[in-house]
Amino acid sequence: MSQILINDYLKQLDLIKRASGSQRETIVREAFKDLLKAWGRQHDLIFLAEYPLKTATKTNIAVDGALLHELRMPLGYWEAKDAADDLDEEITKKFKKGYPQDNIIFSDDRTAVLIQHKEEVLRCDMADTVQLEKLLKLFFGFERKEIADFRAAVEQFKADLPTVLQALRTMIDKQETGNADFRAAQARFLTHAQEAINPALGEADVREMLIQHILTEEIFANVFNESDFHQHNNVARELYALEGAFFTGALKKNTLKGLETYYAAIRAAAAQISSHGEKQTFLKVIYENFYKVYNTKAADRLGVVYTPNEIVRFMIDGADWLCESRKRSPRKPSSTTVTPCCTTPCTARNTRRTSSANSRASRSTARRRLTSGTGPLGARP
Repeated sequence: MSQILINDYLKQLDLIKRASGSQRETIVREAFKDLLKAWGRQHDLIFLAEYPLKTATKTNIAVDGALLHELRMPLGYWEAKDAADDLDEEITKKFKKGYPQDNIIFSDDRTAVLIQHKEEVLRCDMADTVQLEKLLKLFFGFERKEIADFRAAVEQFKADLPTVLQALRTMIDKQETGNADFRAAQARFLTHAQEAINPALGEADVREMLIQHILTEEIFANVFNESDFHQHNNVARELYALEGAFFTGALKKNTLKGLETYYAAIRAAAAQISSHGEKQTFLKVIYENFYKVYNTKAADRLGVVYTPNEIVRFMIDGADWLCESRKRSPRKPSSTTVTPCCTTPCTARNTRRTSSANSRASRSTARRRLTSGTGPLGARP
């Protein structure tokens, strides 16, 4: 299969050159891009063109392509150059600008150079199919430490989670019998959840919601820098009040200590992703994997569902339209706005801080929160 893909690439490259009469990078690179895409699909990798990155000096750059794992962590990068360029000079220039050096291919229509761990690993002629296959196998066989650590952490998480769950359920049992503040907060949250999520929810469901909230709160804080945005809607406030009735300070820290390896792996993995949109996809995968281990059957019924990006986009566009229409006409005191930041309708007055029609900046803030707002109760649209 590998040689078939390489031969298809060479045929396509020859066809592009003859049809266009050009050897410009922007034209001939399409053939190698297709080769990377096809090879990546065999490894369940996603190819993204013009992939944005931040350098160590916080400068914004974009590589011609990146191959990403399902977690949206990059396996490696690709940068194409013109045949008329001096490839070695171009590589030096790119590295001075801060381009990644852990796993990257530089290519023109004649030569491919693989750099791994800041060292040139292999250089080959594009027409040498045996060496090109070797180069691509080395490139696609690369595994980042963060990926390896994350996979190991997931397996450890599967082993450690039952013990943590049992400890949490025992704590909640004690609070229900001996903590009046907790019982009052629990009753308030149950009423609110029945109104906002599902009228059929009961006390046992509230316990499970609280547990999944406690376990996933750290995930949100680790993935997004704006770690408090998911605390701002109605359901979230009640849930945090319920948690705060007993699960704080040293008790919280010591209970979750057994899962720190998992959280640390998420922190390390998230740090490799600079794009806000890719972090959303990363978070989606994390949640799907989490509930495979935790409570798959109850996830949908309890509102623990990752809202599809298409629905989020529809909600954002609707909120933008509503903001603009309210900007053109006076607000009526009795009118109601449904904001995607909340799980229940709120008065326009209550949503003004996140979707104000009077400020482009505040609408931008709302958009940023909305596109991140996915996952656990109080954190998804």
